Amino acid sequence: MNANLNESSIEQFALDLFQSLGWEYIFGPDIAPDVEKINFGVAKRKSFEDVLLLDILEKNLKLINPQIPDDAIHDAIKTISHLPNHFPNLMSNNEAFHRLLTEGIPVTYRKNGEEKGDIVKIIDFENRENNEFHAINQFTVIENHINKRPDIVLFVNGIPLVVIELKNPADENATIRSAYNQIQTYKQTIPSLFSYNEIIVISDGLEAKIGSLSAGYDRFTAWKSMDDIYRDAMHGVSILPQLEILIKGLFKKDTFLDFLRFFIVFDKSKAEDESGQTIVKLTKKIAAYHQYYAVNKAVESTIRAIGINKDNWQVKESPASYGLPDVKTQPEGDKKAGVIWHTQGSGKSLSMVFYSAKIIQKLANPTIVVITDRNDLDDQLFDTFAASTQILRQEPV
Repeated sequence: MNANLNESSIEQFALDLFQSLGWEYIFGPDIAPDVEKINFGVAKRKSFEDVLLLDILEKNLKLINPQIPDDAIHDAIKTISHLPNHFPNLMSNNEAFHRLLTEGIPVTYRKNGEEKGDIVKIIDFENRENNEFHAINQFTVIENHINKRPDIVLFVNGIPLVVIELKNPADENATIRSAYNQIQTYKQTIPSLFSYNEIIVISDGLEAKIGSLSAGYDRFTAWKSMDDIYRDAMHGVSILPQLEILIKGLFKKDTFLDFLRFFIVFDKSKAEDESGQTIVKLTKKIAAYHQYYAVNKAVESTIRAIGINKDNWQVKESPASYGLPDVKTQPEGDKKAGVIWHTQGSGKSLSMVFYSAKIIQKLANPTIVVITDRNDLDDQLFDTFAASTQILRQEPV
């Protein structure tokens, strides 16, 4: 193993990759409350308790929502800022934030003497250039007098959406499992940072995996492809490090925004606590790499099959940019949208939910009919869809 490989060099490697994808880099201590100067055009944080970059948030909310008066923008910022204390537990706050992120924040204001209702969008999903992307390392957070410093935090429009924890591969005790354990400690000690979290990344420089806020260690998975480069799934062979494949595969700006919007769901299910009482368990589920690429290919194929001019469909990338064959090899409007062939345990039910969610929004709410050949499968699929009403924007029947 390379003797020069350590946690600091892995951190720099990751930051270089993010900058190559257009993320702006900030050294966390440069915007800390205890520095005197303003750096990179970003005002310093007022307190180590602040996990939002409020100046960036305000600037971008005004840019994305030019029709909204400043008072209403400030009301929306208050809604986002107060969110970590809105519900008594982290997962409920996280679900509430994800809804605001994907659907916008309802506001009211007076215009021409009348009260008007409107929506403040946090992210401009259609025009990525209206958003700001920052990768910040050594971002110190102090909560309840406890000081923690995650390795890298990714911000979009001043909101911390991704936490990345890295470990030194040269240290036998610093494994990817210890990176996961460190994240669990952060969730307990600085939960305000995780109220806004969408994705968690853990890596030891060799392995790299993503997971959701509620995922156990066994639910963290590798992102095995980027564009047209694929790891050999059977033998795990790759000429590139897993961390590079993950960053280049998932964190291209268009891909990341697409993932946030259509590939994250919350599932409520009944479970028993330690005392044996029935509780409602909230689980956050994010797409694996094969679900993401397959669903996007299916959506592209559907658009082509029904003959809608792609220029009228708000997609910035061709199938080739996802590392997929170009569906234009089939005739436009031939009504044959194709098949996804799944293996057992590959998450086909959730893939159907992700596909439906994207088609519903992109094709002006079409009717989707799901046909199954077994009663138990019918029940299972309905339960999955019924638990995903937030992303589907409606109740399945």
